[in-house]
Amino acid sequence: PEDLRYWRRVIRYGGNPEHKRHPGDFALAAPLGPRPGKTLGDGVRIFSRAEALRLLREGVKRGLLSAHMRRGYPKNLWAVSDQGTALEATLDNEITGTYHGDPMPALDSFAQQILQRWSNQA
Repeated sequence: PEDLRYWRRVIRYGGNPEHKRHPGDFALAAPLGPRPGKTLGDGVRIFSRAEALRLLREGVKRGLLSAHMRRGYPKNLWAVSDQGTALEATLDNEITGTYHGDPMPALDSFAQQILQRWSNQA
């Protein structure tokens, strides 16, 4: 529980331009070589850094984080959008605790586990 409180305070959201069609307030440059098939945060209506960070922190609060650590930060965090889509965040910067996230495929069995755990802890 102490680690969870710490991570909720210090984690950051940086974003990734490959997962945004509309930059909102993320201050992201267009990707040099966008890859087709990347999932987009726009589809789940996450248009602000504050909203992305709120979801990250809520996922930590609910204990939805990987056991795999990198320099004291969980490698992955999970949350659920207000529209009910499972989201996965990946640690981008191990020094600053900065993550980027994207929607998980709806048919992914792990996404279904995240949705179940999220609803059980509401």
